[in-house]
Amino acid sequence: MSHSPSLKEKVRQLPDRPGVYLMKDRLGRIIYVGKAKSLKRRVSSYFQPSRAFMRQQPKVQAMIGLIAEFDTIEVKSEPEALLLEGKLIKQWRPRYNTDFTDDKRFLLVRVDLAEELPRFRLTRIKKDDRSRYFGPFAHSGLLRKTLARMRQQFGILLADATPQRLPDGTWRLYDDAREEIYRVAGAISTEEYRRRVDDACAFLEGKSREWLETLRAEMSDAAARQAFEKAAELRDVVFALEETLAKTRRFERTDPTRPDGTGAALQTLQQELKLPAPPRTMECFDISHISGTFVVASMVHFADGKPDKDQYRRFQIKSFIGNDDFRAMEEVVGRRYRRLAEEGRPFPDLVVIDGGAGQVAAALKAFLALELTPPPLIGLAKKQETIIFPDERAPLQLPLTHPGLQLLQRLRDEAHRFANTYNASLRSRKIRESVLDDLSGLGAKRKAALLAHFGSIERLRAADVAAIREVPGFGPQLAAELHAFLAERKA
Repeated sequence: MSHSPSLKEKVRQLPDRPGVYLMKDRLGRIIYVGKAKSLKRRVSSYFQPSRAFMRQQPKVQAMIGLIAEFDTIEVKSEPEALLLEGKLIKQWRPRYNTDFTDDKRFLLVRVDLAEELPRFRLTRIKKDDRSRYFGPFAHSGLLRKTLARMRQQFGILLADATPQRLPDGTWRLYDDAREEIYRVAGAISTEEYRRRVDDACAFLEGKSREWLETLRAEMSDAAARQAFEKAAELRDVVFALEETLAKTRRFERTDPTRPDGTGAALQTLQQELKLPAPPRTMECFDISHISGTFVVASMVHFADGKPDKDQYRRFQIKSFIGNDDFRAMEEVVGRRYRRLAEEGRPFPDLVVIDGGAGQVAAALKAFLALELTPPPLIGLAKKQETIIFPDERAPLQLPLTHPGLQLLQRLRDEAHRFANTYNASLRSRKIRESVLDDLSGLGAKRKAALLAHFGSIERLRAADVAAIREVPGFGPQLAAELHAFLAERKA
């Protein structure tokens, strides 16, 4: 397929700057999203016959033949391009971004709960069924070792098992040798085996969260080393694992076969945390940032063990600039409960901090600085799901199957999701607005005035010189310079 002269002219006008490009077909559908260190060089490579190596790949050749239009978005750096590319792939799920939109490269663990004796199987395809899925996992060797260890620890069945039904209706899971090795009963009832499955699923979900944090750290490190292909691969695994964990939590909340144990969970929390009453209202705080930038915080509110989204709050950090989780936690906790105290509103029955001893101390410091009596306060440290107290009590580690701990995990995970969503929206807006940073003579006040007047960069791009002159601080010369500047960088 030959491309139109207007499309080739548009390619020639692209800037030699980092960004993201969106390839579209003749119906305007986005078929591919890519990132580039130089938009000009990268996008032009799709339209140069000399790039035969690209056309030798059937998938690329098919995509090139469908390109009828493209859009580009400029950013300030390759790491920003990497993050924006992932966000847009998740949003549009283009057909040719197969590395991310399907998980066939990576292994998942599938547990079919419809089986009488659910087994833990490896698969590369996630189906829309009532099974539980864990993963995807990029390190298959580590995953297989983990499953082997889980079989010994929990006494579960893997794909190669051949259990036998006994005359009394129970099951013999293993032969005598394996029963001795695993040190768990080999002959049990279906109900007893189901409890083993629940324990193993809880462990595997906790392991998934642990691996997720490791992958995030590896992704950030790869981006810092400018190993962007590796960072992009890790980002895809992170996004897919986050999505699977979110689906798993939704399954647990909606599964009709599971009884509602919220009341019991609240009672067990009262006992374990030595609270005066079950914590019917709980609030959790989380700090979110990327290498010290776009630092935000979230607070979520649960009533009777369920999210009360009308009470959710989000915060931008105001007291400092930089990367300091402790100062950020002190600030947002202080802002939240100073307002409640001023308005005469009750404090929650329990405050949960996403973090360890340092974050808990920072939250407590906020109450002391305001001379407010703090409500019961704990931290939930991710690595071992350890409960941290602000007093002399030793850290508490509950079993992963403990209903009270699982409720705290849901609260913490919701705060984390809410903070990350807010962070992503701010980051996306900042990326769009960053084009203004490159125009000399345009300070912070004038940029703020532009965005307040037009509402978005898109509307500013569409404005003529006369409309820009209506903004305070913009005379004829500066308005004309800005109009020309945006025209040159128009996506």
